[in-house]
Amino acid sequence: MKLSRSTLSVALLAALVAPAAHAEVALDVIGGSEVSFEGLVQADFYDFDVDTIDYGADSATDLDGQEYMQELRRAELVLKGKGPGNFEWVLGYDAKDDKFLDANVKYKFGNNANHYLQVGQFKQPGATMEELSSTKNNDFISKSSITNSLGTPRRVGIQYNFGDANWGLTGSYFGRELTRNREHGSGYAMRGYWAPISEAGSILHLGASYVDKDTDADTLRLRARPMADMVGTRFVDTGNMRNTDRASTLGVEGLWIHGPFKLQAEYMDIDVQRYGGSDDFSGDGFYVSGLWNVTGETWGYKAGTPVTNLPDEPGLGMWQLGLRYDTIDLTDGAVVGGEMDSITAGVNWYWRSNFKFMLDYVMVDQEKGAVEDNPNVIEARMQFYW
Repeated sequence: MKLSRSTLSVALLAALVAPAAHAEVALDVIGGSEVSFEGLVQADFYDFDVDTIDYGADSATDLDGQEYMQELRRAELVLKGKGPGNFEWVLGYDAKDDKFLDANVKYKFGNNANHYLQVGQFKQPGATMEELSSTKNNDFISKSSITNSLGTPRRVGIQYNFGDANWGLTGSYFGRELTRNREHGSGYAMRGYWAPISEAGSILHLGASYVDKDTDADTLRLRARPMADMVGTRFVDTGNMRNTDRASTLGVEGLWIHGPFKLQAEYMDIDVQRYGGSDDFSGDGFYVSGLWNVTGETWGYKAGTPVTNLPDEPGLGMWQLGLRYDTIDLTDGAVVGGEMDSITAGVNWYWRSNFKFMLDYVMVDQEKGAVEDNPNVIEARMQFYW
């Protein structure tokens, strides 16, 4: 499936002429299902202070000295339906990346939104809390290195979730990704979380996840971008590890919200079982981030993830200041994938109900054996969503 430029333009025009609202646009009731339409468009700009690698190159051979990139990051179009009865469904597509997003059907048991069975493609419970949160409310332009490198993204499968407003247990069995089999290898994932404090403006959340999956073609490659999502070149890279059997990932997470302040941290460890005389591999990483809503807003909490609220004063908007430390280590024994540490400082502006502007400065320190590469990046994002 491929959407033309004209199709995307019509969709964007429809959203622009619709009343400004944070929620989706209601379309119709079809077969007892209330159908609505959502969208997310992001455009990114990166300016690199390069060290040894031209990250702004269009290809591996295009070393033209241009140290910047600008491109559409996402163009997500999503149809959602509520009903008939306790059924819900969603069908999402990213016209920029030419891939399906969530495409599933959910059945809720009774009136408990946290007790359901889900079938189709969805974000796996073995993803990070950052990945499970809404993409439009990312705290920083680039997600953490463990989210992008170690977490299990959307897969086709079946999931059962049981819980309440402040706790939940989720288990899933999954196969490949729906689009072009870009992610593959069957496995299972589990996540549990608990919020011993869950009040308006005061939240304490603890959680853990576990994933075990087949590496499919007995080959696994782990790598990390220099905290710039659209960059093709990866300095930190294990290469193709042969004779791999299964990979298991353990994650732990914590979240603390107090009024306009949010502190969030996650850790992931991956263990790869190998055969044929090859040593097993282990890698890990974590991040710690802090955010301050300068204009005083706080966050909500839903399904074990933070929820970003609308600005208290739409005309002024909501201003955020953020700081994050991120690290990943993909070197173990004979596999020298490299290590990366980064510090990100950012400012976000949510204006009215549908617009967001982001500006980040990232300092990256990468080491692979005796070789280093330490770029700094200025990143900007303009976002429209409905």
